[in-house]
Amino acid sequence: MSQTPENKKGQVETTGHVWDGDLREYNNPLPRWWLWAFYGTIIFAVVYWILYPSWPYADTYTKGLETVSFTVQDKDGKTSTVTEHWNSRALFNKDMESSPSALAQKEWLAKVKDMSFAQIAANPDTLNFATSMGHALFGDSCAACHGSGGQGVLSQNPDGSYPNLTDNNWIHGDSYEKIVSDITNGIHGSMPAFGALYKGDKLTDLAEYVLSLSHQPGVNEEAANRGKSSFATCAGCHGANGMGNQMIGAPNLTDAVWDFVDVPGAKNIDAKVKLVEGVIDHGLQHQMPKFGERLSPEQIRLLAVYVRQLGGS
Repeated sequence: MSQTPENKKGQVETTGHVWDGDLREYNNPLPRWWLWAFYGTIIFAVVYWILYPSWPYADTYTKGLETVSFTVQDKDGKTSTVTEHWNSRALFNKDMESSPSALAQKEWLAKVKDMSFAQIAANPDTLNFATSMGHALFGDSCAACHGSGGQGVLSQNPDGSYPNLTDNNWIHGDSYEKIVSDITNGIHGSMPAFGALYKGDKLTDLAEYVLSLSHQPGVNEEAANRGKSSFATCAGCHGANGMGNQMIGAPNLTDAVWDFVDVPGAKNIDAKVKLVEGVIDHGLQHQMPKFGERLSPEQIRLLAVYVRQLGGS
């Protein structure tokens, strides 16, 4: 490697390094605008790191100095200002509390707060608001189990079945007050297992009698007559006539509606008997979580209006 003579005027500047006699290292400086842009990105990054969430460390991250403030209203109607570190969740919360649509929603909620259910249903505007908001609340809180349209899920496995809310068959009652109570406090329903009490032909006879109450075609009348005496165990909840008891959530066994086991979908009477035998043998447990801690009283009332309308009431 050797040094080159001084660069001639008009030639590109070189570093003075030459290899193999004619291989020169040129010195082309970056454009000044590019350098300033590059320095600007560095300054921007440092400012961003200071103001906004950025660097992870341990099991958390730097929160930044920028904050988001918005006003919230609790279940008792009291307002307070909440300040959170800037992030997408905080911006979402602010939008949910302070956007024009959120403020309009609060105005309508305040309007229906002291209205009776009859008044809400009688006014087309409030009914439309209740239906619209109730539909949104249903999608968030209820559709995962009952389906997006409230049609429920009916399976041969009772643990995978959820009641249909569109058939006007109310297991626990259809009054607004009862629906509000169920949504607020949840439902814990159960039928004890009778497998230790009824076995073999005795279990089959009882299942045949239960099916006869809803006039299922193909029922063995002799077996049903034998099983009638065993139904006394069931009558304590379902009633002597099998018409159920909404006070304790005991379904009506005399109609064609099955909420917890897919008897209508069974291919023949023998399959139906097996399904009913399984329920009698193992019992039933059905639970709905309480939403009183997730939804405000006003939201629950609107959801109750929507749910009751699903059943055509």
